Amino acid sequence: MSIQIFTTGGTFDKVYYDALSDFQIGEPMVTELLQEARVTFSYQVESLLKKDSLELTDTDRALIRQRVADCAARQILIIHGTDTMTTTAEALQGIQSKVIVFTGAMQPARMRHSDAAFNLGLAIGALQNLPEGLYIAMNGQIFTAGQVKKNRAAGCFE
Repeated sequence: MSIQIFTTGGTFDKVYYDALSDFQIGEPMVTELLQEARVTFSYQVESLLKKDSLELTDTDRALIRQRVADCAARQILIIHGTDTMTTTAEALQGIQSKVIVFTGAMQPARMRHSDAAFNLGLAIGALQNLPEGLYIAMNGQIFTAGQVKKNRAAGCFE
C-alpha cells in the first residue's frame, strides 16, 4: 500500500508566532506525526498550498483537483483547513477509481491538545478500508462528502 498525501495548509499546519500574536501556516506536520506513529506503509507527501482554507480560491481548488486526478495512487489523503473542507471536497466530485479522504484539525498539530494526530489516524484507517469515493474524516467519524457540514458553534462536523 502506498498513500499519496497532499497538504494545503489550514489549522493542522499552523504555527503560533508569539512575537506577532498570530498564527501562520508552517511546514506540513504529517510526516512528523506518521514517523512518531511508526507507520510501516509507504507514503509520499506533497505540499500543494500553505493557506488558511478561508483564503482558498477556485484556482486553488482546480489545482487540487488536477493533482488528485493526475495522481497514480489509488489512496489519497488531503490535509485541509476545516472551514472550507466540504467546498473543496465538492470540487473533487466525479474523480473515479480512487479513495480520497480529507482531514484536518481544530487545533494545530504542534499544540499539546490537538486533534490532528487522532484525525490523521482515522483518515489513514479509512483510506485502507473504504470503497472508492470521496470522504471526510473528522471528530472520530467518516462522512461521505456532500453529506456533511461543519458546525462552527459546536466545533465539529455533522
